[in-house]
Amino acid sequence: MTNRMPQDGLPEWLPQAARIYLAHVDGGQSCRALARRADCHASTILRQVRRIEARRDDPLIDHALRRLERRAHQGTTAMTDIAADIDSPDLDREALRILRRLAEPDACLAVAPGMENAVVVREPKGGETLRTAVVARSVAEAMALRNWIAARGRGRVARYRLTSAGRAALKRAMAGKGEAPFAAQHRDMVERGPRTKRIRCNMAESPLVGLSRRKDRDGRPFLAAELVRAGERLREDFELAQMGPRVTQNWERFLTAGTDGGPAAARDGGGSEAARTRVNAALTDLGPGLGDVVLRACCFLEGMEAIEKRMGWAARSGKIVLRIGLERLLRHYDERHGGHPPLVG
Repeated sequence: MTNRMPQDGLPEWLPQAARIYLAHVDGGQSCRALARRADCHASTILRQVRRIEARRDDPLIDHALRRLERRAHQGTTAMTDIAADIDSPDLDREALRILRRLAEPDACLAVAPGMENAVVVREPKGGETLRTAVVARSVAEAMALRNWIAARGRGRVARYRLTSAGRAALKRAMAGKGEAPFAAQHRDMVERGPRTKRIRCNMAESPLVGLSRRKDRDGRPFLAAELVRAGERLREDFELAQMGPRVTQNWERFLTAGTDGGPAAARDGGGSEAARTRVNAALTDLGPGLGDVVLRACCFLEGMEAIEKRMGWAARSGKIVLRIGLERLLRHYDERHGGHPPLVG
């Protein structure tokens, strides 16, 4: 949908869906009229209106929209005044400060009824609650309308957690000089490797990261942290084995479905022999099927849909096989290295 809505005195940061909602619900403009101005279908406008209406259960969003609606009845000048209350020059700086705090472990934004400010607190399990930041309620309302924070649970004191959109906004704001902000939001850069040769890698490339954030029926992570570490250990060895003169080796020979993955693979030159031996030993231990899916997900960074199509499996079955393979891989490392996989660094 193109941004062709008229100037309405609302703050620039206000999402397009909220603008449409106020124009329809408070301004009385029809969905068809708004669709013509936005150059989209009327059903798109209706979905935007319903989405905002469903979010009014959130106290921050409801309070912000009520203020805008009240002032809208007093004319455009008053609407501009209330927009100025929320859209201060320091809004982006304040939002970035709070997003950084909310990205910390066990952090949440607490908002009590009638309070002018909200506080960021850390609530570690079994530990003492620690206040880390204070922010104006208007800034918190702006962050909620932008969908950067979302309420978790109900109670007298509302608690908000950082959303995926909020993490993406934080990455865009912290993008380095010369780095495209919208490219930075899809990266999770960390330093890996030996101390003498540290390299930066994008952890978000791995399908394991996405699966580890999903929850199973019991509310636990679909992939436990130790399974993710085992998969990343295999990937480290795989990458290290490619360091050498022959960096374009054919790694398809490691696929258990296409070759026996015997010791001859480890004797081939052109890379780190120790890392190559560890990769070969792990895949041989996993065997056909499990070795294929683990190698493709952890080392080739293929998505689960692509793996399922390649292997001829039913939809959404690949992640189950991958978890079984990672459990077997973790057991392999436990048996070979006493529960502590060998670290490159």
